Amino acid sequence: MAVHIDSGTMVTPRYRSQTLAHLGLVAGMYDELEIGTRIDQVIPQDLDKRQVSLGQAVKAMVLNGLGFVNQRLYLVPQFFADKPTPRLLGPGICPEHLNDDVLGRALDKLYAYGVTPLYLWLAPHAVQRLGVKVASVHADITSFHVDGQYNSSTGAAMGVVHVTPGYSRDHRPDLNQVALELIVERQAGLPLLMQPLDGNAEDKTTLRTTLQAYLEQLQTTYQPDYVVADSALYTAQTLPVLTGVYWITRVPATLKEAHQLLRELDPTTLPSLDEQTRYHTLTTTYAGITQRWVVVYSDAARQRAQHTVRRQCLKASETDLHAFTALCQQAFACEADARQALAAFQHRLTLTTVEDTVIVAVPHYHRRGRPKAGQPPDRFSYHITGQLASRPAEYTTRLNQHSGFILATNQVDQTALPEQELLQTYKAQQQAERGFRFLKDPLFLASSLFLKSPQRIMALLFVMTLCLLVYAALEYRLREALKRQSQTFPDQKGRLTQRPTTRWVFQYFVSIHLLIVETQELVLNLNEHHCTVLAVLGERYQAFYS
Repeated sequence: MAVHIDSGTMVTPRYRSQTLAHLGLVAGMYDELEIGTRIDQVIPQDLDKRQVSLGQAVKAMVLNGLGFVNQRLYLVPQFFADKPTPRLLGPGICPEHLNDDVLGRALDKLYAYGVTPLYLWLAPHAVQRLGVKVASVHADITSFHVDGQYNSSTGAAMGVVHVTPGYSRDHRPDLNQVALELIVERQAGLPLLMQPLDGNAEDKTTLRTTLQAYLEQLQTTYQPDYVVADSALYTAQTLPVLTGVYWITRVPATLKEAHQLLRELDPTTLPSLDEQTRYHTLTTTYAGITQRWVVVYSDAARQRAQHTVRRQCLKASETDLHAFTALCQQAFACEADARQALAAFQHRLTLTTVEDTVIVAVPHYHRRGRPKAGQPPDRFSYHITGQLASRPAEYTTRLNQHSGFILATNQVDQTALPEQELLQTYKAQQQAERGFRFLKDPLFLASSLFLKSPQRIMALLFVMTLCLLVYAALEYRLREALKRQSQTFPDQKGRLTQRPTTRWVFQYFVSIHLLIVETQELVLNLNEHHCTVLAVLGERYQAFYS
């Protein structure tokens, strides 16, 4: 920072301030997991000719990503302009060193090495450093829309994602996109595997391909008890791939056996799993695999289903009424034709039925005017009359059907995996979904991706996953440390807790600044709660704020 003096000279001021905020926490966790060190170990680079190592460049992108300012990568120097860059990244590093050329070449090197193999090299070390026991792993896929055409019209080269339209989780089918697959662990939500995918990647095929390629490595490295995924996992082609491991997934409601089971069961007759949940267990075979199905009904799901089913029934009833009105207005040449049309109409009805039906013969005369007494009609037309009534039993059946879902597992021993534990393990699937919500936060990196090449898009997805890793690791580390040392931290309402969210802690640290007076540095605005967080995390973190 410089000050302009009237004489035309430029002098450095005696004091200035910089924003430190929560970035010291991010830098501390990045260093604790040794991400930069391990990247520099495996990717060759001439450190004598580089002001910023690859590990430091990646750290800068992680800090920018977790700065929650929605700045694109070419604005990283601007992001660090008011930050203590040497303190966060290393001595001698200035904001201008972090230009888009340096970061672009860093992304190129990440892609050249292979982002999925590199992440598989980093993740186990992070899990080990945190002391996390991987009880179950959860797989899921999401998509990100991108600005630009890239290779959408020309196709993708080998090993490069195809940026193209596909099923859009962002509800933007008009835009090109790429997809990202994550496998996360349950306890802390740490991503264990990341893989960039084509924008039109199909979930069922992708999950099967990934598990075929990496399941053995995941089993060897983490030894999880269960592999968990949503209904995309439950196919006759994928389940046989999961050899030597127990799995838990949701049975698609469109499966004929599942559809019929959900329609036939009456939740009120089933045993209770807890105060809000009822269940039914059966053993079955699918894809040649003996497995256990657990049908789960909950009061909360039933309340949600009531709104859905009522809306569907009302719409269907209105459609049936319009169709029946049109049928009653139709003239038939004979009674048999009218009865045949009525039977065909009734056959199509599901939520309603026709009652009090009468076929009415209407006489017609060729001559105009009132017919003479006793004059026989020249012909008859036949019309249907009746009333359209609802089917309460069908409404109840549909409500029951929408109130439940079916979980499947190849762990058929109920003592080894009780129904309650099965349900809790499956619900931990939200760890993967929570990670995707984090990555899609409009304040995270950028709301959409834009880089010069699909290769750099793949590398940026790697950096985004590292951001999620650091974020989840910091939350787990802080909560465990607070619990272990019997300390607390105030939540948004001022109540003391041992389970603060990382996002709230980041917001709490927003007022921390660094005052630089000539050669001396002083951290401002630290209070007792800031100090508690730094104390439980340890000296590595305290060093950034001292």
